[in-house]
Amino acid sequence: MTRIIEAVQLGHTGAPVQARELLTALWDEIGRAGDALHRCTLAHHLADLQDTLDAELRWDERALAAVSALTDERVKRHLPSLQVQAFLPSLYLNLADCHRRLGNPGPAREYLARAREHLAPLPDDPYGESIRAAVRDFVADDPTDRRRR
Repeated sequence: MTRIIEAVQLGHTGAPVQARELLTALWDEIGRAGDALHRCTLAHHLADLQDTLDAELRWDERALAAVSALTDERVKRHLPSLQVQAFLPSLYLNLADCHRRLGNPGPAREYLARAREHLAPLPDDPYGESIRAAVRDFVADDPTDRRRR
């Protein structure tokens, strides 16, 4: 996780291409059957670093697939306050956002509905409120509005 976080921070500090290369190399190292927390985290952040919407969507789908293999026991070993269910609103919201920007309002609405269904486990902190606000304000039919979380 340390290497993943370092690469993500690199992307936040203005080196997205280098961050994408490092995260992609980590993805290859971990493999498709590697630790689900690592795969979910990597895919979630790699989606934000893609040059095309299609590539972004594929990474968002990988993040959601990885979370299905994740357990609360595993995430609590990383951070005791984490719950797998708290990952879902953000993952679904990102998929809704991709579909909206691709001009697919039907799937965007479906993923938005799933995000709404999973808001309860979010923590009562700034992160949880940011996700709740993004879900509340999301407009599935507006491809120009980008609210990735």
